[in-house]
Amino acid sequence: VEQSAGRLLPRYGFNLFTRAPSTFAPVDNIPVTQDYVIGPGDEVLIRVWGQIDGEHRVEVDRNGNINIPKVGTINVAGIKIQDLEGYVRNAIGRNFRNFDLSVSLGQLRSIQIFIVGQARRPGSYTVSSLSTLVSALFASGGPSGTGSMRRIQLKRGNTVVTEFDVYDFLARGDKSKDARLLPGDVIFIPPEGQLVAVSGSVKVPAIYELKGNTSLADVIDLAGGLTTTAAGQK
Repeated sequence: VEQSAGRLLPRYGFNLFTRAPSTFAPVDNIPVTQDYVIGPGDEVLIRVWGQIDGEHRVEVDRNGNINIPKVGTINVAGIKIQDLEGYVRNAIGRNFRNFDLSVSLGQLRSIQIFIVGQARRPGSYTVSSLSTLVSALFASGGPSGTGSMRRIQLKRGNTVVTEFDVYDFLARGDKSKDARLLPGDVIFIPPEGQLVAVSGSVKVPAIYELKGNTSLADVIDLAGGLTTTAAGQK
């Protein structure tokens, strides 16, 4: 390609993963979404006032239970954070009346996932329970020089949960195929697909990976379109 184009063309998108993710804020600092599911290892902060008064910082044990003094054991595993306050309120309401409470999350659990295939640093990773496929890709350095940027799979058991295309993320900011990770998830990076080099009067000269049936117009669109000095009729 360098001999033909007269210049060394980069692989499109690979510079996204060239730097270590130390510049990113820790994932624990982001707000917990309302669909976050409580699991063993999460810390629950409960403040109650009224007929019963107290502040409790309790951790969900491996059986999914928390223990609240004067109330007893409550199983909270599998409950979404948006439903947690009402669930705890009903549990305390079996023994007490005329009280109010607030429930929030403290330290969140860590989960183990696996990144395999053509990854730059394949292996087992311990990440925050708030991590998603994209944040795990940054932790592993992304695809290797022979890895696909367009068909990255998140596998859960025997099911492919989602297939992520880094090009959609880079070109259009589309992160809709990103997904929250669960313990034991596998991120599989397959070998790269067919490649095409685009050089000359385009906005982003590079080597691109093709996906499915791709026309010449599609490839030019991937390269950001023609420049104003391009001879578009040729």
